[in-house]
Amino acid sequence: MGSIGPWQIVLIIAILLLLFGGKKIPELMRGLGKGMKEFKDATKDDTDSSDNRKD
Repeated sequence: MGSIGPWQIVLIIAILLLLFGGKKIPELMRGLGKGMKEFKDATKDDTDSSDNRKD
């Protein structure tokens, strides 16, 4: 499998617009961004706590 090209990205965006509509997409992206931020914070906290346990 190759990398994603510009036509594949256009197709994915078009499908998202058809499924969710233009008004729902910013709300979905905000939720995705919050989820990614929480995941990064959780993994950062996990690595910080494991660094503190060195004996």
